[in-house]
Amino acid sequence: MRIAIGGIANESCTFSPLLTTLEDFRLVRPGDRQFNELYPFLPAFPEADFFGTVTAKALPGGPVQARAYATIKAELLERLAALLPLDGIYLDMHGALFVKGMVDAEGDWISAIRELVGPDCLISASYDLHGNVSERIMGHLDIITGYRTAPHIDTMETRERAVTLLLRCLRENIRPCKAFVKIPVGLPGEKTSTEWEPGKSIYEAIPAEIDGDAVMDATIQVGYVWADEPRMTACAIALGKDEAAVSDAASRLAALYWQHRADFRFGVEALSIDECIRRAMAATVKPVLISDSGDNITAGGAGDVTAFLARALQHQPPDLVYASITDENAVQRCLNAGIGATLRLIIGGKLDNLNSQPLPITGTVEFIKPDKVNPQVLLNSNGIRVILTARRASFQRRQQFLDLNISPEDHQIIVVKIGYLVPELKAMAQLNSLALSPGAVNQDLLSLTFKRISRPCYPFDADMEWSPAVQLF
Repeated sequence: MRIAIGGIANESCTFSPLLTTLEDFRLVRPGDRQFNELYPFLPAFPEADFFGTVTAKALPGGPVQARAYATIKAELLERLAALLPLDGIYLDMHGALFVKGMVDAEGDWISAIRELVGPDCLISASYDLHGNVSERIMGHLDIITGYRTAPHIDTMETRERAVTLLLRCLRENIRPCKAFVKIPVGLPGEKTSTEWEPGKSIYEAIPAEIDGDAVMDATIQVGYVWADEPRMTACAIALGKDEAAVSDAASRLAALYWQHRADFRFGVEALSIDECIRRAMAATVKPVLISDSGDNITAGGAGDVTAFLARALQHQPPDLVYASITDENAVQRCLNAGIGATLRLIIGGKLDNLNSQPLPITGTVEFIKPDKVNPQVLLNSNGIRVILTARRASFQRRQQFLDLNISPEDHQIIVVKIGYLVPELKAMAQLNSLALSPGAVNQDLLSLTFKRISRPCYPFDADMEWSPAVQLF
């Protein structure tokens, strides 16, 4: 069997003024070492020949520039055309792509592929559970399966499942029936994690709906709430050989999600910035981790909102590490001055000038990481250590701190621009909280100006009524 692999993945926040450009994407092409890192399971399928095309991945950010998207799409279609005929295609997607000036970018991507390869080629896709799905997408995909964990620890498992389903359908000549239920709920990932209730039980209910035959797979998509477009919604999907069975499975999962819509909550204490700082300063354990959630880079924040840091400078905790502020000019000034230099800088508030303003700070350059791609600097301002990065960077691993001569366990307070803590950070934290801070991915959804989402939708229309309506494809 001849199977092509490609895809595009970006979580695009429509409330961010920072555009995602072509340079922000990592493009994995045939022969690249990263191809085997993304799909190490392919040798387990000797009955298929796999052909890479282009897989594009970018750090979550603002809307993707139209010309960047057009360039990547054109390369994918050109490479696919050269491989025809194909038995199948596996698309490695995210599902929350927003291209400036376009509605339903993944729908455009997938329909263009379908038009090129024709109706007989099977197309399978893996999705992040924070992806938004449309009827157009469902109409052109034969198979779609999504993550079942948040934080995402089943990324590789989901990719392999998408390929396994594709190859099985090709071997057995199956064209799965697909059931799709849009659930009019838009909630942030910080409330819908699968590590605590009700998300834990809801996602644990998925395997019981799958018998491997009548229902071959089922998925619940939380969706990506910071995308102001009509397909922003949760949904339930089931696929298999039996139309009635997949319809019932999708309907049950959708009803379960809807039933618990008001039960979703933050997994840790969610407090104001000042309350988070005071709580951390009073703690008798360390490190205390605080999520600066409004500028969460892993959800699309710009990475240079200064609101939290400004309050920290007012509170003056004796030991705080702030990761991080993106400011290329400030980093360059520190590099020029060198370790030990004391500088007065104006940092941040440049990438996201809608939710932030530049912040004056005086500090001493304590450490420099002279990386060619993203040099980083540790600036000490009266015990508040601020990590400055030339390019956006999400601090999710202990090694990132060690690279800057910071042992996290030795410090009282660690602040990261993230939402729920990924497993490595969670294991490190002796106490943690989520700061309800401003930014493009503000947790206060009702304060954001949504103009294009489908209404009614919970929690924007809290008193709405709804019952599952199954669409079959």
